Amino acid sequence: MSSASPPASRGTRFAGTAVDVALFITCLNDTLFPQTGRATVSLLEGAGCTVRFPAEQTCCGQMHANSGYGREALPLVRRFVDVFGDAEAVVAPSGSCVAMVRDQYAHLAREARDEGLAREVQALAPRVFELTQFLADELGVQDVGAVFPHRVTYHPACHALRALGIGDAPLRLLRGVAGLDLVELPQATSCCGFGGTFAVKNADTSAAMLTDKLRAVLDTGAEVVCAADNSCLMHLGGGLSRQRSGVRAMHVAEILAAR
Repeated sequence: MSSASPPASRGTRFAGTAVDVALFITCLNDTLFPQTGRATVSLLEGAGCTVRFPAEQTCCGQMHANSGYGREALPLVRRFVDVFGDAEAVVAPSGSCVAMVRDQYAHLAREARDEGLAREVQALAPRVFELTQFLADELGVQDVGAVFPHRVTYHPACHALRALGIGDAPLRLLRGVAGLDLVELPQATSCCGFGGTFAVKNADTSAAMLTDKLRAVLDTGAEVVCAADNSCLMHLGGGLSRQRSGVRAMHVAEILAAR
């Protein structure tokens, strides 16, 4: 199976070192998908990292910014910088939230003419990573020791694919899972239709996009569809459940943590 997106830069800057990782769990995972957080901690600790969870963290502000409320997102930008500013590495199991920090924080700070905040964001953003990118590209991990004897297909979430350019990092890790039969998803790079508030404001268009994506998932004959972002999986899983398809939606981290 291949990815249409070019692989992310493989700097393996932390390979062979004991990394102090600050876990940014994201509000969606904290509220609805705690199992993803537990899997993330297990994977990072298994890779030799020391993981800490700053309890002061809240939402990254993506929902506000993507809905046009940049000014309202600013307090959350400042809070993120205050909470994570001293971290050696910040890791999150969410490409969309990491993309918010890396791509939108600096823009919001400049728009508010807060040069101090802009400098702090510029210093912090390169140390914020999506989980699979951190494992595969920064730590140089190839095999996490997982066992998952199921037929699986992978959906590359839009933010991770386009904004972060994580490339085939999730696929490289999935290929190392014992017993896993990885099958290519037709038209993999097409959007699932979620898009956060897009699914609410443009429900009919979102539903049509979801229908196309679900058809592609079912065509693979997979037992499980996975992604690196639970926001997409919530959308996909809801559709699959309503169809009584029997196909599960799982975060990549949960598969990689399976033993």
